[in-house]
Amino acid sequence: NKILFEEGDIEKTFSLWQGKKYGEKIELFSGCFLEMQNAGHILGSAILNISCGDKKIAFTGDLGNSPSPLLPDTQVPKDVDYMVMESVYGDRNHEDKKERREKLKQAILEGIKKDGAIVIPAFSIERTQVLLYEINNMIEGKEIKAVPVFLDSPLALKVTDIYKKYMDDFKKSVKEEIKAGDDIFDFPNFTMIRTAEESREIEKIKGAKIILAGSGMSEGGRIVNHEAHYLPDPKATIIMVGYQSVGSLGRAILDGKKQVFINTDGNKKNGKEKVKVRATIKNITGYSSHKDSEHLLEFVEKITSPLKKVFVIMGEPKASLFLTQRIRDYLDIEAIYPEEGKGYELK
Repeated sequence: NKILFEEGDIEKTFSLWQGKKYGEKIELFSGCFLEMQNAGHILGSAILNISCGDKKIAFTGDLGNSPSPLLPDTQVPKDVDYMVMESVYGDRNHEDKKERREKLKQAILEGIKKDGAIVIPAFSIERTQVLLYEINNMIEGKEIKAVPVFLDSPLALKVTDIYKKYMDDFKKSVKEEIKAGDDIFDFPNFTMIRTAEESREIEKIKGAKIILAGSGMSEGGRIVNHEAHYLPDPKATIIMVGYQSVGSLGRAILDGKKQVFINTDGNKKNGKEKVKVRATIKNITGYSSHKDSEHLLEFVEKITSPLKKVFVIMGEPKASLFLTQRIRDYLDIEAIYPEEGKGYELK
């Protein structure tokens, strides 16, 4: 198979980047236009609507799990003939959004009661910022004790700075909080960890503490060192708040493995360290940044124009196939799980 692009090609695109606003009509070439809508997934995420003549196709990219604590709701395309859509959670539903904050609070309260570390593997973009916002409100509202909170992810620090820069793109209620003087990403006992040396110092701090670190699936980053240290500790709590792909360390922990193998900087055997799992493991699915099966179906149903075809991609095969069948059965729309290398004519 021919490689479509290489890393050098990606670097060449940097000089071509242009910032555009949602709703702005951009001419790609004669007769073809691009217009972006807010996907509500992460800050700046967009649904791409491409129109050529009287035909229009939408590429959803990742669709946000609206309502989000921080971002406006996902916008719905109009007058679309064809759509290419994601299906990460095409075959399952999240917990009720009203329950996710309460579950997070209870997990933290239980961890604090045990006087142990509360470790949260979190994606650097969106998930970390949402969790900081939630913990900020809990501490300032005196719902939980103001234990030390550490953000230990170089990428998440950079992303949080970007979120601070573009707060005008937050939802109305959050903007009103900020206008009233609340720094939503800062609160008592909160520390941003900058260096690897500072990261290692965290374990010397005894008692209850909250550690947010990447990566979200525990496949690299500083989280693996924290998990190697705290997974064997019965007083510790690991809170999973995101999707864990098959084969990832996060999935192994979530599946209840009694011991796992972790790539760390020290004490390696064949490149990995064997670690026993004695910590309490919690899983909160409501914080996903992706729409679940029910809301993906609802998103398609809200499109007012008669869709000719929906191509379901971006998911594990069983998730994509399940959503494909649901769209066919419930909405009577031609849904296709595309075959790799096969062409499809858009008439």
